[in-house]
Amino acid sequence: MSNHYNVLFLCTGNSARSILAESLLNSMGGDRFTGYSAGSYPKGQVHPLALELLDGLHLPTAGLRSKSWDEFAKAGAPPIDFIFTVCDSAAGEVCPVWPGKPVTAHWGIPDPAAVEGPDEVRRKAFKDAFSAMQARLRLFVNLRLEALDGMSLQHELDAIGKTTAPT
Repeated sequence: MSNHYNVLFLCTGNSARSILAESLLNSMGGDRFTGYSAGSYPKGQVHPLALELLDGLHLPTAGLRSKSWDEFAKAGAPPIDFIFTVCDSAAGEVCPVWPGKPVTAHWGIPDPAAVEGPDEVRRKAFKDAFSAMQARLRLFVNLRLEALDGMSLQHELDAIGKTTAPT
């Protein structure tokens, strides 16, 4: 593995969780990581509460868009080193064949876009999803990836996927 890693976050709609993860990794990852996101059935727009949360935290939103995972399986796409599914439905779907055989793990997080109720309840759901993803990405960006063999790396990534946000 190189010293720079491309990470693709997958979800069904690519409007909330995977978008939050993309922005977060691009903020936290420094020169080591570039985050991308995509969906199996993209909604076509980023959820407004995801953008509101990211803007409020001064995290990057430029270029964020809901897009199909097909964009990352075709010629000319950035080579992907890691793929994390962040919603339960995408984890069970048949994924495209990814060039380069990236390392994959499931990091399921409850869908904040599915939460109904008053705005403060919906905003809290987005903050909770963000916090869970942030906790996982802190662990991920601090892994000494070059020191891990394939089996150890998979074990670490699977364990990170079970991490919950501190309360």
